[in-house]
Amino acid sequence: MRAIRVSEFGGPEVLKIQDVADPKADSGQVLVRIKAAGVNPVDTYIRAGAYARKPNLPFTPGTDAGGIVEAVGPNVKRFKAGDRVYTNGSITGVCAELALCEESRVHHLPGKISFAQGAALGVPYGTAYRALFQRGRTKAGETVLVHGATGGVGVACVQFARAAGLTVIGTGGTEKGRALVAEQGAHHVLDHRASDYDKQLLNITEGRGVDLITEMLANVNLARDLTMLAPGGRVVVIGNRGNVEINPREAMTREAAIFGLTLFAATEADLREIHAAIIAGLENGTVRPFVGHELPLADAPRAHQFVMEPGAYGKIVLVP
Repeated sequence: MRAIRVSEFGGPEVLKIQDVADPKADSGQVLVRIKAAGVNPVDTYIRAGAYARKPNLPFTPGTDAGGIVEAVGPNVKRFKAGDRVYTNGSITGVCAELALCEESRVHHLPGKISFAQGAALGVPYGTAYRALFQRGRTKAGETVLVHGATGGVGVACVQFARAAGLTVIGTGGTEKGRALVAEQGAHHVLDHRASDYDKQLLNITEGRGVDLITEMLANVNLARDLTMLAPGGRVVVIGNRGNVEINPREAMTREAAIFGLTLFAATEADLREIHAAIIAGLENGTVRPFVGHELPLADAPRAHQFVMEPGAYGKIVLVP
């Protein structure tokens, strides 16, 4: 089969397409024929060797995919060959024609959801759900600011929050992006490049501020985030690319909290909750993955560049 392989940590150029042996399903494992593989920012950190968890070299990147079950190993109970599925983890990596997965990392994909949309679920929707409900502890009636709402995680946050009965404020850096955020269900959309967007937010909330902020770029926004929180407000840090200086008094006066998030820290119970919510959302139409770019598998280097550029627009997927 063809697969993307990384033989040394480095820039996007280390992603090489190669012919490798087909994997075989062992006990408790599912072999998936990949129809679309998702590309996430975390994949670029792992490729560069900059992430806390480093895979053994060489490796095939990627955890999120949509595809069809090719074969199952002994003791697999929930799947059979021919089932449409999405993944949120892989033993062999999903940027390939075939991927081997533990049964617990494979989930049924409803027929109305495309494989490309399936590849947009694992990390983005898992992260969004964890940020809003498991870390942010938000509930119906609260107000949430989705900071950077145009990318895969941001779109997922908007959809989950709207369905859960929150007032949703989303931000985007381009007119096209802001239109997308509104289409996904945000009640209000702001331009985070405007110098006074924080004042606009406070006007929207009648001076109270927001109960929760999901933050995709904390090194740029965290200090200002604290000034936009309501009493008891929370910030969940989803993304960060450097150091930031904050005034702790902004948190003190509001009795605010800052929570970090990594999806890798989710327990098996957390993941069961997350994917039950995702599947329910797919079935009732509140979860609607938006794919911004579909590229051939061989364009993995370009996909790794796109996913880190400002102005993210939906999900990037690779098609074998």
